[in-house]
Amino acid sequence: MITGIKENLQKIKSTLPENVTLVAVSKTKPIADIQEAYDAGQRVFGENKIQEMVAKYDELPKDIKWHMIGHLQRNKVKYMAHFVDLIHGVDSFKTLKEINKQAKKHNRVINCLLQARIAKEDTKFGLPFEDIEAILASEELKELENIKIVGLMGMATFTDNQEQLQEEFSSLANFFNKNQENYPNLQILSMGMSGDYELAIKNGSTMVRIGSSIFGVRNYIA
Repeated sequence: MITGIKENLQKIKSTLPENVTLVAVSKTKPIADIQEAYDAGQRVFGENKIQEMVAKYDELPKDIKWHMIGHLQRNKVKYMAHFVDLIHGVDSFKTLKEINKQAKKHNRVINCLLQARIAKEDTKFGLPFEDIEAILASEELKELENIKIVGLMGMATFTDNQEQLQEEFSSLANFFNKNQENYPNLQILSMGMSGDYELAIKNGSTMVRIGSSIFGVRNYIA
């Protein structure tokens, strides 16, 4: 028996602690699938391509909270600055400045997560912990009045090695907890996807990004 999107959502949500936000990763998925998830009560959706997210924003209900979860190209920030709710993968100060610039044009404050590099894979983006600490402590950051750093994000290595995943998740959680004392705006720890979110939650994740377990196997577009 093939389960539907509504059933998948209900099953996943029943396992999540109250303090954990579910981001339904809808990249490459059609409007109809997102509408089905919306009708089932889901309001937070994640996309990794700005053009695709903009097209879906135009078509779908306006109370959806759109999260940009992919690697961010600075020259495309302007296309989503009027509506994006949270940007997950900020990995440079230049990107923060561009987000601030575009948010100011729309009289908005855009919430951002700094992406930490925790995976052992070369393909993953992210900042070393010391660079994140430098950004958080910088005087220049205080001048960016149209952004707010509300947490950290990390992507673990794509592996079945539970010890390695545990090490990566716990390293980010420990770093997050240490810095939360000095920066109370850090409220969100975004880590964990379909294959590893349960372990991520055990390590303190407050936001998980789940796609295939909700919508089925990804339809990749060349």
